[in-house]
Amino acid sequence: MLIGVTGGFGTGKSTVARMLGRLGAEVIDADAIAHELLAAGSPVAQRIARMFGAEVLDVRGAVDRRHLGRLVFADPAALKRLNRLVHPAVRRRMRAQIAAIRQRNAQAVAVLDVPLLIEGGLYRTVDVVVVVVAPRRVQVARIRRRTGLPVAQIERRIRQQMPLSRKRCYADVIVDNGGSRAATQQQVRRLWESKKK
Repeated sequence: MLIGVTGGFGTGKSTVARMLGRLGAEVIDADAIAHELLAAGSPVAQRIARMFGAEVLDVRGAVDRRHLGRLVFADPAALKRLNRLVHPAVRRRMRAQIAAIRQRNAQAVAVLDVPLLIEGGLYRTVDVVVVVVAPRRVQVARIRRRTGLPVAQIERRIRQQMPLSRKRCYADVIVDNGGSRAATQQQVRRLWESKKK
């Protein structure tokens, strides 16, 4: 079984994916794959430097994600160019990981932790779409704690994403991650038990 987990910036989709991992799922994290692809000397990092300039690389030659983020989130056309470059490479790596999991265990439950699961059409490839939601104030507070970004930048990034109200329409399961960790864990456990039957 393949479960796709998505949500908005700061809703906690990766938290939910990790909870599923602790229950026995094999988690494939699109952001972690993207980090690997942006490492020093990688073909993707070199193409990003050609596209956006060498100043997007840090002293080791890896892509400085924070600097690149400031550039692309201020320019929707630049964000589209970046996505066209990075997303195919991420998808190839994810497909390879799914194939490896299925080869090891045909009955395994794999979780795709993908921010753009719906926008990129990957929701069509999974058996269950899980959308993680949280109130906007919770999203902003979490992102601010994690990144230190100014509220105006956080709000701009959230607005550039598909609204959670639209993502909900694609969901087989909605996990409300706006409350306590225990409440989220309870929802995730119910999801796990229902899909393992």
